[in-house]
Amino acid sequence: MMNLLIMGKPGAGKGTQSERLLRHYRLQHISTGNIYREEILKGSPIGIEANKYISRGELVPDDLTNNIVKNILQSGDFPNGFMLDGYPRTKAQAVALDEMLKTNGMSLKAVINVDVNDQVLLERMAGRRVCPNCNATYHIKNHPPRIQNICDVCQSKLIQRADDLEESVLNRLRIYNEKTKPLLDYYRHKHLLMVIDGVRSSDEVFNDIIGKLGEYDGHH
Repeated sequence: MMNLLIMGKPGAGKGTQSERLLRHYRLQHISTGNIYREEILKGSPIGIEANKYISRGELVPDDLTNNIVKNILQSGDFPNGFMLDGYPRTKAQAVALDEMLKTNGMSLKAVINVDVNDQVLLERMAGRRVCPNCNATYHIKNHPPRIQNICDVCQSKLIQRADDLEESVLNRLRIYNEKTKPLLDYYRHKHLLMVIDGVRSSDEVFNDIIGKLGEYDGHH
């Protein structure tokens, strides 16, 4: 059983790696974000409750999220294991998760943290420019337009999205770092934390993860 938890800052490329790992190990995806989106679309009681928080950009309360994961773990069918994504987000959730796993006779094999330092993420995100007309995306350093600030495709003037502004990116990173640092320490003490350098190509990051997971088989 390959039960994994994947973590990463906004913009670190966690989504790409999680898709590849799910396919590679044929895991069930437990993504609380996706679950909430589905429940909100269905208009279920859980969806209505969760949407009160999500629409305000707040975290859904622990007990609501814990219960959803608990139900999935109890009723779920995981022939090869599962991958948790977006949960736990706080140390309190991690402690609750441990209880649930123990109750169901399960355990995590590893906690993968796709790590990119804040400065690099800031450059990645703050350098993005988009065309408001045709949605073409550029980066001032890595993929600049031919004429400065003008779209190659339709010649419109490029803009910077509000959530790519330096202040906004710094704020998102600050929240992530505050909330998540205790979580990383928690899993480090349990010898489950696998820190992966995310400042490389998608292939290099992926090969590093599966290589390290192979080694984990030996000493667990």
